[in-house]
Amino acid sequence: MAGGEQRGAPGAGRVALKKEIGLVSACAIIIGNIIGSGIFISPKGVLEHAGSVGLALVIWVLGGGVAALGSLCYAELGVTIPKSGGDYSYVTEIFGGLAGFLLLWSAVLIMYPTSLAVIALTFSNYVLQPVFPNCIPPYNASRILSMVCLLLLTWVNSSSVRWATRIQDIFTAGKLLALTLIIIVGFIQIFKGNYKELTPSNAFNFWMTPSVGHLALAFLQGSFAFSGWNFLNYVTEELVDPRRNLPRAIFISIPLVTFVYTFTNIAYFTAMSPQELLSSNAVAVTFGEKLLGYFSWVMPVSVALSTFGGINGYLFTSSRLCFSGAREGHLPSLLAMIHVKNCTPIPALLLCCLATLIIMLVGDTYTLINYVSFINYLCYGVTIIGLIVLRWRKPKIFRPIKVNLLIPITYLAFWAFLLIFSLYSEPVVCGVGLIIILTGVPVFFLGVYWRNKPKCVNRLIESLTCWGQKLCFVVYPQCGAAEEEEASSAHSWRPVSERAARK
Repeated sequence: MAGGEQRGAPGAGRVALKKEIGLVSACAIIIGNIIGSGIFISPKGVLEHAGSVGLALVIWVLGGGVAALGSLCYAELGVTIPKSGGDYSYVTEIFGGLAGFLLLWSAVLIMYPTSLAVIALTFSNYVLQPVFPNCIPPYNASRILSMVCLLLLTWVNSSSVRWATRIQDIFTAGKLLALTLIIIVGFIQIFKGNYKELTPSNAFNFWMTPSVGHLALAFLQGSFAFSGWNFLNYVTEELVDPRRNLPRAIFISIPLVTFVYTFTNIAYFTAMSPQELLSSNAVAVTFGEKLLGYFSWVMPVSVALSTFGGINGYLFTSSRLCFSGAREGHLPSLLAMIHVKNCTPIPALLLCCLATLIIMLVGDTYTLINYVSFINYLCYGVTIIGLIVLRWRKPKIFRPIKVNLLIPITYLAFWAFLLIFSLYSEPVVCGVGLIIILTGVPVFFLGVYWRNKPKCVNRLIESLTCWGQKLCFVVYPQCGAAEEEEASSAHSWRPVSERAARK
């Protein structure tokens, strides 16, 4: 249905996405999506390019600062354009249908399925590590466990928004407790005098002089560890009192994550030299083996818990992106429908699950993630440019939150710096990322802009939509003539609002 809502039986009222996300769950969504497997297994990327412990810690703090600047801009956009869909909804509203569709296309095609696949595979590898302690887990076993986890969480998200948010709350608390354990052990080490690598003379003892390119790559590693700070904007319509809770959740979550990341890295350096950290493929596990003794098993379990919560968070938010895209007419209308009883976007969740399963089976996920990182960062910058454009086009529009223009300008200066040096140092990766985005141009003109499609195409789309409605129970039990006409008009993949027809 065009409006993203379903009607049930007469007298049942309108069925819409439920507002069940309070402040605590909103913070859990942000923290749970930011803190994934990265802080546990790969902080060595920042250290490798920074060339010293001190500069690496500075970059972690600055990475949190940049995420905070970006999230402040998204807070303004989120309460000015209070729609689910995040970046996609804002870019569509400001720059028009084509720009929004290209962002949506790259996100649905590769960005979120690849991220989900990598997180799920990390989960399975760490769950299987005790079973295969002396070798890498078998390829098939890892893939099967990843798929089982993904299917389980898809079922949970399809069954209840409340269940999904409770899982997010619980697993976010679990991963924060694990990181708190690392930080406490680190402080104990410092009180014992084991902070040789953190003294100024050692911390800024460079084993290599980092070039501007190295600094850019170190910042990229740090920035990508903070990715996910914008995910709450994808579920704005399900937030309780979004104009109050959206900015509050951002102001609580980003400083907390920055604090946790920085002190976790400090804790690592109380147990490991830079050389030991660089040679480790799983830093938290190495840390546990050195300091936790019999309880070293806590670290791989913590990574598994962290990634399980990350999968849940990505599924929850990425399905809302598909839902918003379908509601704007940029994806088949079936994806804008929700279950008549559970009020969950089941077709959108199934699409996200299917795309991730395909990437797991046929794609080299760890190569694709390089392209994803570039696309993701490009989308952030375009969205924040949109904030400045919106200020210029509609200066009098009501803005419950209005940030100082220096905030988006500072973010964009940093964004441009990283983007330019990324293009210079990794032209092939960036070029492939741009090609992936541009493949959406012909799809937009054929699927969205071309409104007078042949009758046979419209009949095919309509029959597939009806079949999908029956399969997913997103149906109209009883409809009047007007509702039948409205439902029928939604069965065509074509623009359903004026915004979708913009060029």
